[in-house]
Amino acid sequence: MIDPPVRVFQSGAFEVAALAAAKGDQRVSVCLPARNEEPTVGPIVNAIRQTLVDQHALVDEIVVIDDHSDDRTAIVAADAGARVVAAHEVLGDCEIGPGKGAALWKSLFASKGDLVVWCDADLLDFDPNFVVGLLGPLLTETDIGFVKAFYDRPLDGRPRGGGRVTELVARPALALLFPALGSVVQPLAGEYAGRRTVLEQVPFVQGYGVDIALLIDIAARFGAASIGQIDLGVRVHRNRPIEELAPMAAEVLSTALRRADPDLVTQPRWLTRPGHEPFEIDLHELPPLVGLPAYRAR
Repeated sequence: MIDPPVRVFQSGAFEVAALAAAKGDQRVSVCLPARNEEPTVGPIVNAIRQTLVDQHALVDEIVVIDDHSDDRTAIVAADAGARVVAAHEVLGDCEIGPGKGAALWKSLFASKGDLVVWCDADLLDFDPNFVVGLLGPLLTETDIGFVKAFYDRPLDGRPRGGGRVTELVARPALALLFPALGSVVQPLAGEYAGRRTVLEQVPFVQGYGVDIALLIDIAARFGAASIGQIDLGVRVHRNRPIEELAPMAAEVLSTALRRADPDLVTQPRWLTRPGHEPFEIDLHELPPLVGLPAYRAR
């Protein structure tokens, strides 16, 4: 028996003014984890602030988690109107290293919204409608707790071809190990949103495996029917050389295998490749925030 597909929504179905009215007394946070994103973070923050904070009052705060940048990311983001939080200052008494998942986890702690939207800070064609689309299902469908974006990914001038780790690793792994999620178009998309009451109850993988882990864990705890996906059209960002994608692919695959059976992959594990230094696959996980006394107290 084939599992029913994860529900799909179209971003054009949601109007920002209607969503602002539907928001009621709920608070919305947009969080951007950023590491050395000086060229792009400012325009993204500025677009959100002008359209969704000042003009329509849909978003209540923009939080940039500066993940150990050594450029002007923090200054540019603050000048554009974001509240900038240094990653190392959040839960500093916990032994947490850098990583995408760690930045997301810390941004959930640092933000105040009942609904939390995450966007990548390296987008070259950011549109505030990305945020509108992600919020749409959460504000109109009470049974949706988590929303993933999907889109076309241009590569080298071609309309499609980006998202190579998604096509070669993430989607096949989900189809084989977690078939209820096999219809998720972009399981590694960096744009997603969720209810705090959902997000605070699941762990966050510290490294690149965080995106696929959130999907699997939320489906396991709340059911795949609680997940929606939204078509955001086209997204353009920097495409990495293929040799830089291997560490990401290794962490994504390791995370999926560990979710299927914790004994399949255990620490430590190293990715070894001819002509490259060994890479330690990061499988560390951060606990659900709801279990931390500091989070409950705040």
